[in-house]
Amino acid sequence: MEKNVKRLRRSLTDRRIAGVCGGIAEYLNIDPTIVRIIFLIALLCCSIGFWAYIIVWICAPER
Repeated sequence: MEKNVKRLRRSLTDRRIAGVCGGIAEYLNIDPTIVRIIFLIALLCCSIGFWAYIIVWICAPER
């Protein structure tokens, strides 16, 4: 029995570096530009955006 489960995956079509922001945007059904701006603000404020991006890049498989 297969369940229709929504999973976070890196995007292959909407990517700039690794597809992390595109994958998160697909998962949340929002514009990828919004996710990129949030990561940029997090990077500039306390560099947590960089570490979050790296962790998702490593943990999330490609689509």
